[in-house]
Amino acid sequence: MSENPLKEIQHITVIGAGAMGSQIAMVCALAGYDTDVVDIKQEAVDKASEQLHSRMDRDVSKGRRTQQDVDAAFERLTFSTDRDACAAQADFVIEAAVEDLTIKRQVFAELDAVCPEHTILATNSSNIVSSRVADATHRPEKVCNVHFFNPALVMKCVEVVPHEGTSRETVETAMELARSIGKAAVELKKEVPGFVANRLLGALRTEALKLYEDGVADYKDIDVAAKTALNHPMGPFELMDMVGIDVVYLIRLAEYEQTGDPASLPAESITAKYEAGDYGRKTGHGWYDYE
Repeated sequence: MSENPLKEIQHITVIGAGAMGSQIAMVCALAGYDTDVVDIKQEAVDKASEQLHSRMDRDVSKGRRTQQDVDAAFERLTFSTDRDACAAQADFVIEAAVEDLTIKRQVFAELDAVCPEHTILATNSSNIVSSRVADATHRPEKVCNVHFFNPALVMKCVEVVPHEGTSRETVETAMELARSIGKAAVELKKEVPGFVANRLLGALRTEALKLYEDGVADYKDIDVAAKTALNHPMGPFELMDMVGIDVVYLIRLAEYEQTGDPASLPAESITAKYEAGDYGRKTGHGWYDYE
């Protein structure tokens, strides 16, 4: 391992221009890296650009960032639909595309074919571990999970998760990259569904749902207890609404697919809201109403 794990990391490509991918790209650009944010749809790229400019304008107006830093970051940030051209000059790729294993495997195989030999291929997913995509490439030792939290511009934690074949050099480079962009890097020693933070949150969410479904307390009171007794910034039901009840539902299904344990299945109340299309803030209705 070299003394400077980041010596080869100059150019970062982020695959997926959704809220998560675009913010990851912005974080990298703000930290001084030449960065691409790539999507197959031009409208997604345009929306990402519009939202990031709006977000940065707001941050500047509130004194959170300087106009000089923001302007410099946008000069380093490229919005593109030409994935292969961007990947061909990337030293580090972060995939933040749709949570579909078949699609991810195809993306990783195609990236492997066009990226330089030294390029590390990381997935942001916390549901699909990198061992499930690594063998789609010819560089499994350079594949890992690098999991950001939403919103990536704000949340400090990044979880770096190797699979059994990930090299130590890849882990150390990913850890140093996370630190270099201002994040608190958490290294896992092995893969486990949900990683660390989401498993902690999942345990709280599971217990909160059980208390609610068993009639012990109303969901609003459970949220009050979490905020006032545990000093959490929001209660578990408020958090589900923010993350998206559809996301919570699909995470549980993905975990069940990996474990086969019926305890991993979504709670009845989550399934009901998912089937009703009440996903939380994004739909205006979840545990709470937002209209």
